[in-house]
Amino acid sequence: MTLKDRIVMLSGDYLVLNKLPGESAETAPREGIIDLPRALQKELGDGLLPGAPHRLDVPVSGCTLFTRNPRALSFLSGCFRIPGQVEKIYWAITDPPREAGGCESPALPTLLAPPEDPVPLEDPAPRDGLGSGWVELVHWLAAGRGNRSLVHNGPGPGRKKSVLRCRVLGWGDRYIFLEIMLITGRRHQIRAQLSHIGLPVKGDLKYGARRSERNGGIRLHCRSLAFPDPAGSGRIIQVEALPPERDNLWRAFLEAAGSSQTGGNLPVIPCQGGRI
Repeated sequence: MTLKDRIVMLSGDYLVLNKLPGESAETAPREGIIDLPRALQKELGDGLLPGAPHRLDVPVSGCTLFTRNPRALSFLSGCFRIPGQVEKIYWAITDPPREAGGCESPALPTLLAPPEDPVPLEDPAPRDGLGSGWVELVHWLAAGRGNRSLVHNGPGPGRKKSVLRCRVLGWGDRYIFLEIMLITGRRHQIRAQLSHIGLPVKGDLKYGARRSERNGGIRLHCRSLAFPDPAGSGRIIQVEALPPERDNLWRAFLEAAGSSQTGGNLPVIPCQGGRI
């Protein structure tokens, strides 16, 4: 699949690319990593380097928004800074500890249980139609050594409140399949918060996964984005993309989630057997 084939949506103001693991949304990445802004500039013949109002981590795949002019960059960067202006949905294949016992474990509901003393939020609730089964995780993140984010259960100096909502879409004997709505946008937020509750993303050695992935990526995919039209039409632009590299594990995810075709919101499903 070529770079152009992975452009999900294209307008005069922006484009959305289905990013592969190992590509960078930032210019001048370290050696061996594809510089997407320069690659897209060359592919489209644009005079300006595409801007990045948000950035997926290099090992993450999925919907990545780029702008094609300074006005759109300024507008969309502002939208990403305001809670509730942009909806970000992710899919994750998580790698729970073996003692969790797979789908039969009584510990599983505890891992995704709401906090005993939930913190009231000003952030908006999920859009109508997203369905039930969502659990909210509230932590405070701080910068740690080695480009890591440290997770704390309460506020403190240098800590930023970090909120996400997630639900189980399915699981096998080895992995748990999650859908995640990212409410705040902190560095490595999904990776760090899931690891903190004992569900590191598969392949994410930085946050506790047992083994790396063959391509150096991790099993975290930005499934969809919804953002205001920078042209000022008042419309909400919604885009979605399936994982760009679909091996047996991603196919198992899609089958468990009931989304082997493109589709809308996904149901919470019961445990699935098999050695996934």
